[in-house]
Amino acid sequence: MDGREPALHERIARIDVLLLDVDGVLTDGSIVYTDNRVELKRFHVRDGSGLKLWGLAGKRSAIITGRTSSAVEVRAMELGVGLVIQGAADKRMAFERVLADYAVGPEQVCCIGDDVPDLPLLKRSGLAAAVADACPEARTAAHYVTQAPGGRGAVREVIELVLRCQGHWQRLLAT
Repeated sequence: MDGREPALHERIARIDVLLLDVDGVLTDGSIVYTDNRVELKRFHVRDGSGLKLWGLAGKRSAIITGRTSSAVEVRAMELGVGLVIQGAADKRMAFERVLADYAVGPEQVCCIGDDVPDLPLLKRSGLAAAVADACPEARTAAHYVTQAPGGRGAVREVIELVLRCQGHWQRLLAT
């Protein structure tokens, strides 16, 4: 190594795993409860279609979230997310599990976060992305800040950026 920070395109070239937070990244961060205390989440369809394309490109994905919700399990299964870790009090330990389960190094992981609990993951990932409406600390830690806010296409934006830079995007659109 020559001691310099890798350029964005160099970071993107190594990415094989997409690691997502849920609240504030896959959702807009709102938490809604029904009268029966059922938690509702709202996911953006383009984030979902982006995750489907990610999988078609042969890439893997994982979710690490501090909360627990059956809606997350259902959505992850629909989209082919291979590993879902909910109720992660210590996201660092969950990150190590993702690395071990997928047999990758941190430089191969793109993490998308929005808040202080995501900082250790953003700082360790090869490509750290923060959604447009992330807290200032997450935006500062990020190598890339999306134009779209969380829950409104930010995940799709990062997926498209990575797949375009890696030369997968046009092939996927042609199928």
